[in-house]
Amino acid sequence: MSSSTLDINLHGRDYRVACPEEERESLQAAAALLDGKMSEIAAQTRSSGERLAVMAALNLAHELVALQRQMSNGSEPFDRQLFRRRIEAIEARLDAAMAEQQEKLF
Repeated sequence: MSSSTLDINLHGRDYRVACPEEERESLQAAAALLDGKMSEIAAQTRSSGERLAVMAALNLAHELVALQRQMSNGSEPFDRQLFRRRIEAIEARLDAAMAEQQEKLF
């Protein structure tokens, strides 16, 4: 497992992070998802900087916990169609964010 670095941009700020080659694509997708969530929250609130990052992380963590509860048959039954729609919505947001980043790079 060789490790290299990956340059990512989150809400207009550049970061260089360590990343194993085999996780590069996944980390890029995660960064695009986080950047999209930060942009969404910034458009709805006056949050910026660290507060914006924390709010985006909290929102994504909340979504993850809700999905985990559904999958483990917690308080809500697991709805495959709802899960599929959520995945498709996330993929669409990721595609849009990645396209936006590619336009900026090239």
